[in-house]
Amino acid sequence: MNYSYPKLLETLAAGKGLALATIIETEGSTPQVQGASAIFSRVGLVAGTVGGGLLEARVESIAVQTLRDGKARLVTLRLDADPSDKEGAICGGTARALIDPGVGRERAVFKKALEGFRKRRPGYLVAAIRPAAGDIVSVERRWLGAGGGRPEDREVFADVGPDVLDGALRDGLSRLVQGDGRLTFIEPLLPLPRLVIAGAGHVGRAVARLGKLLDFSVTVIDDRPEFACAENVPEADEIIVGDIGESVRRVEDSPGNYFVIVTRGHRNDAEALRAAVRRPAAYVGMIGSGRKIEIMRGEFLENGWATAEEWARVHAPIGLEIGSKTVEEIAVSIAAELVLVRAKARESGRP
Repeated sequence: MNYSYPKLLETLAAGKGLALATIIETEGSTPQVQGASAIFSRVGLVAGTVGGGLLEARVESIAVQTLRDGKARLVTLRLDADPSDKEGAICGGTARALIDPGVGRERAVFKKALEGFRKRRPGYLVAAIRPAAGDIVSVERRWLGAGGGRPEDREVFADVGPDVLDGALRDGLSRLVQGDGRLTFIEPLLPLPRLVIAGAGHVGRAVARLGKLLDFSVTVIDDRPEFACAENVPEADEIIVGDIGESVRRVEDSPGNYFVIVTRGHRNDAEALRAAVRRPAAYVGMIGSGRKIEIMRGEFLENGWATAEEWARVHAPIGLEIGSKTVEEIAVSIAAELVLVRAKARESGRP
């Protein structure tokens, strides 16, 4: 799943006069992967990407055509132009794209998928693609919850076995299934990784802003109501006002949690870290100088709050070393480390 997919769902659920283009199959070298999606209006790209450059220009041209005649198309695009052609594509691969101008009538489907995202419920966006004439096709979509959906939904997508759905949910990768006279494209939609920020001060606020842009589900925790509020952190999906350590402890366990500890002082940092250090998480990071980190490490090991192995998981001092000085630069260094950890997790099949 592309992490920008929630933004696409929001656009599709709210918009009209749009065409959704999705790469449903690739062969060889291509600028984007199976499942990459973009939304087009009659005047051009609205959101997402199918790879940019000539590929996207070709898809955009077809999308405008589909919006004119209202007919979905399944097209195969070769990316093997002569290298001397500066306007050509030289990836050498082939991309198969579904371009559907009928998404407006399926806004309810996208709303269900978006609701699943917001409630952190995994599921599948499934499209049945039936050939009509030439490259023209008909498309029918359903949203299936992780439990398999309603009986009438399962009947529509009878070609898709539970093992296929389970596999897609397990690895987060799209599937294309060949059935009797149709294709079925399955897009697993998993909850976004959850960024839990302990501390709603200057750094926490800046990290929340970047986290939202980077497609994390953002939770901000602080014990000061004047800081833990929508006016201060409008990008947060969830704001918790309360004791910092106890509030971190109450966050639901998930291997997809990313804990960023940037409170206003040593005591609150320590309480937040005690609540997070032994939890299943993709990332635990804490702000502080080298001296502060060394003192806290000694406290945690001496008091049995963490083992040496557990402490080694903590990113402290937090963030990548980029010579950051200002609040904004510190937030960028933290966000960059989050992206790096998330990319490595995705490569290994973890959340």
